[in-house]
Amino acid sequence: MGSKRRIETDVMKMLMSDYEVSLVNDNMQEFYVRFHGPPETPFAGGVWKIHVELPDQYPYKSPSIGFMNKIFHPNIDELGSVCLDVINQTWSPMFDMINIFEVFLPQLLRYPNPNDPLNGEAAALLMRHPKEYEAKVKEYVQRYATKEAADAATDGKKEESDMDDDMESISSDEDD
Repeated sequence: MGSKRRIETDVMKMLMSDYEVSLVNDNMQEFYVRFHGPPETPFAGGVWKIHVELPDQYPYKSPSIGFMNKIFHPNIDELGSVCLDVINQTWSPMFDMINIFEVFLPQLLRYPNPNDPLNGEAAALLMRHPKEYEAKVKEYVQRYATKEAADAATDGKKEESDMDDDMESISSDEDD
């Protein structure tokens, strides 16, 4: 019962924060958060829709987090999965949802780690041609990280709707 309460507390904090949060089916364990790229980075000005799922064992088990619209970053793959050890390995019940959006994600975008890449192309570019990396990040921001793109990424009905729907069902299709 404790974790249900903790989920409600953390989600309420998010709802009362400056973040735009939309619950999926009024369910506290699944929601979208609108996330803005940190200032003074090539991600500045970008808007992403982040899908968050809280496991029943939250906060003892970390939330799962994914970018719904595209981002070019060494530690985020094409499908939007995030490689962030604080979410994957070093998560602690002391953290809450606000930490993820105020600290962990901005830090990740500010200080990418090309040595542990999910997106090899972004990592290689960052290490070999930092200027080109920055240009490509900005291009992705302009193309995929507008407010409109973030909105479209949620309902999956607008452009690339087939893409979004495939993303949902990928886990079940991998058996072949």
